[in-house]
Amino acid sequence: MHKHCLARSCALYCITPALALPGLAKADFLADSTASLNLRNFYFNRDFRQANAPQSKREEWAQAFMLDVKSGYTEGLVGLGLDVYGALGVKLDSSDARAGTGLLPNAFGDAGPGEYTDVSGVFKAKVSKTVLKVGGLMPKSPVLLSSDARLMPPLFNGAALVSQDIDKLMLDVGQFRSVNFRNASSNDADLRTANFAASSDRFNYAGATYSFTPRLTASFWRGELEDVYQQNYYGVQASHRLGKWSLDGNLGYFDSNDSGGSRAGTIDSRLTSLLVSASRGGHTWRLGYQDNHGKSALPFLQDADPNVANVVQILDFTRAGERSWQARYDYNFDALGIPGLSFFTRYLRGDDFKVAGRDGKEWERDLDVSYVIQSGALKNVAIRWRNAMVRSDALGEVDENRLILSYSIPLK
Repeated sequence: MHKHCLARSCALYCITPALALPGLAKADFLADSTASLNLRNFYFNRDFRQANAPQSKREEWAQAFMLDVKSGYTEGLVGLGLDVYGALGVKLDSSDARAGTGLLPNAFGDAGPGEYTDVSGVFKAKVSKTVLKVGGLMPKSPVLLSSDARLMPPLFNGAALVSQDIDKLMLDVGQFRSVNFRNASSNDADLRTANFAASSDRFNYAGATYSFTPRLTASFWRGELEDVYQQNYYGVQASHRLGKWSLDGNLGYFDSNDSGGSRAGTIDSRLTSLLVSASRGGHTWRLGYQDNHGKSALPFLQDADPNVANVVQILDFTRAGERSWQARYDYNFDALGIPGLSFFTRYLRGDDFKVAGRDGKEWERDLDVSYVIQSGALKNVAIRWRNAMVRSDALGEVDENRLILSYSIPLK
């Protein structure tokens, strides 16, 4: 039934413009449209190494088919457009004892259904350089950064208005009222808070980014999950060329407090995040520092990533009082004549937080190898292996492997 629904939605998208918008064949609505089918095959294995772990491991394998169709805009003072997204996730391997990876709609003790779907649309209107979008969105902002770390991305449902009519200034304001979680088939009115057991049906945000030069920008954002928390973000991004070197820096500060009905209780977090990098040839070196003052962890929405330096494969180092450091090295093998192959490794360590009243520490080590096939029948197929090891006084001992194969088929 879900597959038929997906097919009908795609068919309706193709025929509706022809019926409702006659004479627009020459307009940008069709000429600027794009369509692609994105395939993702995902194997996930998380091994809990500590003694007496309630679940010994989470291990699942799944396949996703994601159709992404984006129209251009109609001609005239107000350009109108329509985007359609349809996705199907299929379980290839799971069990009650190994469920709960986040790839599929299940949990430990219940392997769940064999498939799930997601169908959504976005109505958009454009005047000059101002665009209004209403529907299922994948926001990318410091206060709400949609995560694409599992089989399919989540969709936050609401409205967003982005304007770039003022030179060097970008304004973004919006509201979300529900979410289709990354491993669910239906919308959920509860926008949940990561790190806290609380939810709301309304998330408001507004932000501004100003580019002093192409290499120096500053931004301010405010987000509020109604009756749960409010958050201000201040950020500066800079880059500089020094001979053959490319230098980059990203400094951010989050000031978060409880708001309204304080459904999560007291929230008091003031987090500083700094990530600097230096690149030359195929080499990139990065250093990160993160410090969360206050009495609580950093609040952010579930199925979103905190926009901080030390959010990585498993840990995010945002616990109350936690300080953390990161060292990372990347290499692009194109510099050695092997295009498509890249690699990075990083190590992070956090401390100064409390676990059951005692001082806690944790660390994570990651390895990540990616290759995009350059020629032949499998050209543009991407293969990625992600390996992580965590030793944490709060989370325990975890070893993890993810193997991801992806391919995008352009349909227009």
